[in-house]
Amino acid sequence: MARFVGRPVSLAPATLRGWRRVAMRGGRYPTLVRARATTAGAVAVVDAAALRRLSAYEGPLYGFRRLAVHTARGKTVAGVWIARAATKRTWP
Repeated sequence: MARFVGRPVSLAPATLRGWRRVAMRGGRYPTLVRARATTAGAVAVVDAAALRRLSAYEGPLYGFRRLAVHTARGKTVAGVWIARAATKRTWP
């Protein structure tokens, strides 16, 4: 992430309830689908310039959504990119 943002980025553990990580059709990266699951991941606090760079990197295959995530500090809203080409295969 630091390579695309242009500076080091601090990550904090987070969980996303009601979603699970799956393989992306034709891709080598995961995406998310709604499910009765909890997905572990991480959140980062970035400024507007970094968000623009990350959005450009993700490109048109992903949609940007704001979802509630749970961190050690409690519940917060985070931006999440979700691919439109999800499969049903669970991501390792």
